[in-house]
Amino acid sequence: MLATFERAALEAGKAILEVYRAGYAVALKQDMSPVTLADERAEHIILEHLARDFPNIPAIAEESVSAGRVPDVRGRSFFLVDPLDGTREFIEHRDEFTVNIAYIKNGVPVAGIVYAPALGIAFTGEQGRARKLIIDDHFAVADRLTIAVRARPVNLTALASRCNSNERTESFLSDNAVAACTSIGSSLKFCLVAEGKADVYPRFARTMEWDTAAGDAVLRAAGGATVTVDGRPLAYGKIDQSEDSDFANPHFICWGGKKSAIHS
Repeated sequence: MLATFERAALEAGKAILEVYRAGYAVALKQDMSPVTLADERAEHIILEHLARDFPNIPAIAEESVSAGRVPDVRGRSFFLVDPLDGTREFIEHRDEFTVNIAYIKNGVPVAGIVYAPALGIAFTGEQGRARKLIIDDHFAVADRLTIAVRARPVNLTALASRCNSNERTESFLSDNAVAACTSIGSSLKFCLVAEGKADVYPRFARTMEWDTAAGDAVLRAAGGATVTVDGRPLAYGKIDQSEDSDFANPHFICWGGKKSAIHS
């Protein structure tokens, strides 16, 4: 399955970079979030790959959901696709945007890829093995490096969303002996915890499942965990939620190393 994910992500990333380098038009979706031609081209490419190789597995993809195309995934395994995570980074010409593809089984992200085409790196996770891929100028994998979370130090290094930090995040950082915090966009935050460059990523702002699933798959495969504020693993396939829309996430915390007491 990861082989399909790699092919789809690399092809989508190439299309995204073509738009990124040529200039782009930005539109607003109904929820007032931005979307570009790159989002649409990348999602089309990814869904074509998934439909060809796995025709019986439905895909929940961000732009398709926005257009009202939402397959029924009740009781089924399914794909989650965010063709361009970090659209704001893309628009502001910061290179942190990513392509995200994940496979969900029994509510758990069991395989995923996060590809940052402008940075020439990707991260994959499946069956307890996480890797960092070095992507060359021809959009081919030049190297594969095994990664894992690091042992948790006394003074933590945290990551926070560049666009969504808030008072609760600041309180969490203070309560958990965080010595340093770096702000970064997109799902790369999951991957930096997965490769041992940071220890925790708290998210006390709204996200959707396609924003998190691929990075979460990488983190879990690297030995980390993504949990809600009450300590339960973040689950996927959340529909018919009375308090929020389908596929919306609650607040969560990503941890590297062994789990410790959580102050939230």
